[in-house]
Amino acid sequence: MTKTQTRPRPLDGITIVSLEHAVAAPFATRQLADLGARVIKVERPGSGDFARGYDQRVRGLSSHFTWINRSKESLALNLKQAQARAALMQLLQTADVLVQNLAPGATARMGLSYDALKAHNPRLIVCDISGYGQDGPWRDKKAYDLLIQSEAAFLSVTGTPEAPVKAGISVADIAAGMYAYSSVLSALLLRGRTGEGSHIDVSMLEAMAEWMGYPLYYAFDGAPPPPRTGASHASIYPYGPFTAGDGASLILGVQNEREWQAFCEGVLQRPELARDPRFAGSSQRNTHRAELQALIAQSFGRLSAAELAQRLDTAGIAHARVNDLAGLWAHPQLAARQRWREVGSPVGPLPALLPPGASNAFSCRMDPIPAVGQHTRAILAELGWSEEQITRLQAQS
Repeated sequence: MTKTQTRPRPLDGITIVSLEHAVAAPFATRQLADLGARVIKVERPGSGDFARGYDQRVRGLSSHFTWINRSKESLALNLKQAQARAALMQLLQTADVLVQNLAPGATARMGLSYDALKAHNPRLIVCDISGYGQDGPWRDKKAYDLLIQSEAAFLSVTGTPEAPVKAGISVADIAAGMYAYSSVLSALLLRGRTGEGSHIDVSMLEAMAEWMGYPLYYAFDGAPPPPRTGASHASIYPYGPFTAGDGASLILGVQNEREWQAFCEGVLQRPELARDPRFAGSSQRNTHRAELQALIAQSFGRLSAAELAQRLDTAGIAHARVNDLAGLWAHPQLAARQRWREVGSPVGPLPALLPPGASNAFSCRMDPIPAVGQHTRAILAELGWSEEQITRLQAQS
């Protein structure tokens, strides 16, 4: 063990109970577990979190589940049974946080609303994650990631002029999970000052609306929205994919006048373009992007991707490869920074990335991915249940 691994983690001693499935809540609680929290994931007996069945791409495990469920304990309870609900209530009497993203109104019907739980545990923090929030006319609408991407106008600015395109990852779920994570951290800080718990209401729509801030203000006061421009930036040019003479593509970005001058002189080797009034400023370059694109294509067509990358490096212009997933697995920067670890799972050791934000004060928790109900007996025994009671409860499930 290294010295940092023996140091306390920020959330050591904090217990999170989570009624979670899919992505948003599990992503939030896995990050809390990374910081040392004990996360008890309540699942359906047998099938568990339905995200376990999304695919079998990781030696039989689901890719989604593998990604966001390490370092958790799985407690299998059929919450339609009174005894199971009693066990959950017993657990919540001493827990620090409840996170849930069940169907709208489901926890309230089980007596697990913040107001009901506060009477039993005034220090409890309750974080509800839903599509549209805990009130308002859309409160009870079902919401999935793609639906929220669409409702939040994300699709209206993503894709090509011919067709909108969704994000290739669950961006609305991830946005909600990130705000749940940061909100729970802030609630724990507040409780440290007041001694009282609080209620957090995270809406996927509101999370995505926040992330849509730039296009919202771009279309301020009835102005036209930014156009869909594929992998190019909608309002900054040149910023996007460009093809070299050997057919390979690079993404590059020129964001200010200093970079524009360096790009003209060192990459295009046409310094006079830096003084061309058509391209004098970001707005002008965007207005005349078709003309500029033709000039760039003419210059890049004489270079291989390696030669182009060399010119961009020398000129100090930001650029990147158009990488694929195999390339990301093998990325030299991730390897050089030793970002990969192994975690246990029901199918054996699996590679896992350390969470972003390397700290010199502690090592993030990187514990196994649980099987459904793997920790049920241990958790119930910890609550004082006898072997007979545990066996009877499991038999009823």
